[in-house]
Amino acid sequence: MQAADTRRPFGRLLTAMVTPMRPDGSVDLEGAGRLATYLVDEQGNDALVINGTTGEAPTTSNEEKESLIRAVVEAVGDRALVVGGVGTYDTHHTIELAKSAEKAGAHGLLVVTPYYSRPTQAGLLAHFRAVADATGLPLLVYDIPVRSAVAVETETMCRLAEHPRIVGVKDAKGNLNESSWVLRRTDLAYYSGDDPYTLPLLSVGGVGVIGTSTHFTGLGTKELIEAFERGDTARALALHQQLLPLYTGIFRVPGQGVILVKAGLNLKGLPGGTVRSPVVEATPEQIEQLRRDAAEAGLPL
Repeated sequence: MQAADTRRPFGRLLTAMVTPMRPDGSVDLEGAGRLATYLVDEQGNDALVINGTTGEAPTTSNEEKESLIRAVVEAVGDRALVVGGVGTYDTHHTIELAKSAEKAGAHGLLVVTPYYSRPTQAGLLAHFRAVADATGLPLLVYDIPVRSAVAVETETMCRLAEHPRIVGVKDAKGNLNESSWVLRRTDLAYYSGDDPYTLPLLSVGGVGVIGTSTHFTGLGTKELIEAFERGDTARALALHQQLLPLYTGIFRVPGQGVILVKAGLNLKGLPGGTVRSPVVEATPEQIEQLRRDAAEAGLPL
């Protein structure tokens, strides 16, 4: 399956899907298929990102990652795009994961900036280009300096845009000035990597979101994007303000959206399950606050 709109290579609404796990900590492939079906058929997702940070990719094996992509492609690949998160701090390993994702049926790749090793801008160029050269799949650059320690600078992003398979960005930099300059100079599709940043990014040329709270806010978020695109900015702003308690509340555990997403899915009777160490389960107090945030957003759990 391929997206028809080249300006939005993966549609408007994507969710960085959690990896459902059983009580013993093993990956629940059947649950992954059911969750993917819910996100596509009931939350309106155009595409799903599998094996991202919210999918606890740092704790899953290469084999588990490939099996997850296969399970999700089998469940929803006829009506939604599947993007494989393949980024690591090792170019060779990232290429291995990219080839594995392509083999498993993924429609695209999400490649995070190499973390911990703090590469130079020349190193980033070499890394992303090597991964893009390794498969025939379109690739999104995931720019998230709060996790990777190194940002993809504007000039570097513009040079990456010259590669025919580097088609877009998951933008979690939080710098509208730099994003605006890249959008002015390139045809890259910019997807917000922070849920509350979606509306501001749309205003400077963004095309959608790769969300976390969208496990629950998907329909409203997609309506927000569509309202903005048809010129109904008042409706888009109203939805932004309505959903803000969950957009931000899902990250009340800093940097660990997966904890509260899984807690919320478990409350709804959907596949979520446990988390893997060093991530820990939500506390009763955190779950109660999640309930309050969801109720305030008009989406009670």
